[in-house]
Amino acid sequence: MSALNNNYKYTVYACYIGYIVQGIINNISPIFFVIYQKRLGISLDKIGILIALNFGTQILTDIIAAKYVDRIGYRKSMIIAHISATIGIFGIGLFPLVFSNAFLGLVFATILNSIGGGLLEVLVSPIVESVPSKEKDKAMSMLHSFYCWGCVGFILISTLVLKFIGESYWYFIPFMWAIIPFINIFMFSYVPINTLVEEDERVSIKFFFGKKIFWIIVIMMICAGASELGMSQWASYFAEVGLGVNKTVGDIMGPVFFSIMMGLTRLFYGKKGEVVNLEKFICISCLLCVLSYIMAAFSPYPIIGLLGCGLCGLSVGILWPGMFSIAAKNCKEGGTALFAILAFAGDMGCVAGPQTVNIISSMFTDYGIKAGFMGAIVFPILMIVLMIFSIKNNIFSYNKKNT
Repeated sequence: MSALNNNYKYTVYACYIGYIVQGIINNISPIFFVIYQKRLGISLDKIGILIALNFGTQILTDIIAAKYVDRIGYRKSMIIAHISATIGIFGIGLFPLVFSNAFLGLVFATILNSIGGGLLEVLVSPIVESVPSKEKDKAMSMLHSFYCWGCVGFILISTLVLKFIGESYWYFIPFMWAIIPFINIFMFSYVPINTLVEEDERVSIKFFFGKKIFWIIVIMMICAGASELGMSQWASYFAEVGLGVNKTVGDIMGPVFFSIMMGLTRLFYGKKGEVVNLEKFICISCLLCVLSYIMAAFSPYPIIGLLGCGLCGLSVGILWPGMFSIAAKNCKEGGTALFAILAFAGDMGCVAGPQTVNIISSMFTDYGIKAGFMGAIVFPILMIVLMIFSIKNNIFSYNKKNT
């Protein structure tokens, strides 16, 4: 254990695993929605409650974490996050079978999952930011790429295992994945962890409320989450409807394709970040995001629409970690509370994006989801406007050496 105690590379590895766990948490229920209906008798409206409960609990956890994580400490909070995730993931398979009401069992498992996921979202980034390194922006992008690889690996492996063991034994899949957060409990018990901002240097988050830069970053985080989830949450549906494939193929061609492309962008910036101007990279990425939504909405050929889905993943890859890096550079005294607010804003975007697509699709039924995609363009466009405004007014003191 002495190697774990003294080497920060193991801290970074544990954080990588933490984001893989986050990918599992956010995808574990969606791949079982049909099974919940067929085998547990859970209606679509109750499945909708589970989705809302997942996002709602994570948002509430973000808010609470902003106030208490610094007092509790990073290590204890990370251990709590992984214990909660372990029980929640395991509970997805166990609780519906042992509770007299299967839906109630899933509610408890979802709450535990979401508490773990919310804490991970708040904690992982500041822990990596606090690790001694001269290239923190690259480390941040590399870190967030592991969320993508976690999503891809989880969906692919779970889909294959489910095909092999059969739907009757679906509950073995959550049992299998619960091993990963369980192992990471012990990793975070020993790896060295720094504090992002010392208590005597830390300022209240209210300090930033009167600053223009803070609100620009918050709005851009909302747009980042909305731009990403507006496409990714509908990717499987879009593949199934647009290409006429079954759900298994739709999951692979939709969300898996999207996540791979998003991960490649984060991997690229993690490797080549020193030669890239982050602000301009975000602007170009937002332009590509607009193009991707237009391709999905207007292409007369399904395969071009699917390529638009992949391009969207490629374009949004830098938005979330990029804004985290910009915030860390420009609001250094905010500490963990700042990252919690950013996570909260991002999660609000994660709700706003898919709901915008849903509402507009329902309003223009003749055009369906394609109309929804056109409505979601507002988020990357707003992000471009704010970034150009920030560059012209020299608001972000970030990456000046490359401008």
